[in-house]
Amino acid sequence: MNEFHFTIEEDMEGLRIDKCISTAFDSLSRSYIQKIIKEEAVMVNGSPVKSSYKVKVSDEVAFSVPEAVEPDILPENIPLDILYEDADVIVVNKPKGMVVHPAAGHYSKTLVNALLYHCHDSLSGINGCLRPGIVHRIDKDTTGSLLVCKTDAAHKAIARQLKKHSITRCYRAICHGVLPKDKGTIDRPIGRSPADRKKMAVLAEGGKRAVTHYRVLQRFDNYTYIECTLETGRTHQIRVHMASIGYPILGDPLYSRLSSPFKLEGQTLHAKTLGFIQPRTKEYIEVDAPLPQYFQHLLEIL
Repeated sequence: MNEFHFTIEEDMEGLRIDKCISTAFDSLSRSYIQKIIKEEAVMVNGSPVKSSYKVKVSDEVAFSVPEAVEPDILPENIPLDILYEDADVIVVNKPKGMVVHPAAGHYSKTLVNALLYHCHDSLSGINGCLRPGIVHRIDKDTTGSLLVCKTDAAHKAIARQLKKHSITRCYRAICHGVLPKDKGTIDRPIGRSPADRKKMAVLAEGGKRAVTHYRVLQRFDNYTYIECTLETGRTHQIRVHMASIGYPILGDPLYSRLSSPFKLEGQTLHAKTLGFIQPRTKEYIEVDAPLPQYFQHLLEIL
């Protein structure tokens, strides 16, 4: 069992216990939290509470969660578009529609299944059997460069580079609307949306700093082709940031309410350029993932 203990601080006072726990541990769903509260498995100051309980400063909250039994993730002979590979790392060009790592109800046909087949036992084990070698990720319907680590030493080195924001990550995107400025910077904190746990949002309080630099490449009628460079790497960062300034990514099913006249599967977002320091040789490596055919075709139409 995994044991959780924490003390209520001022910024949480007055929250319902289920909301409080979901805020503190965003890996737990609200429905699961309500289930264990109903089972009297959540204790406040040593006694079980109901879901209507509102927490107070200095309350001691404790509960247990059974350890997840990770399923066996099997290698699958799925073709990979390899942009760079050496003994320590591999960079792949992820296609549209491919999930990066297995999750509940989706344990096959992921990038990890393909990597296990290609790399055999040569993947970092730091993130466990569900995410071997995965040090960062891109969304299912985002295409482009993804860096995977083959050894634990490489994984730690790349993670440090990510933490220092020293990895080059440049994306290409098409957004709704015509951006008036040729370039700009969006510096707005991002966190889990309080209204919808499946979404991220720009938050006035409680979010983590997120910085996106954008540059206009070409303007069309009602659309703009842009390059976005990440200074930080928050979940859905470009999608959230562009939507927050009124120019959502074309085809984005989560953050755009604008309809698309094109038959698209998800957002027009491509991780084009990825640059990093090779963990062993300390050489700077930069790879470029060519625009996918659907993206090129769309630009021609526009």
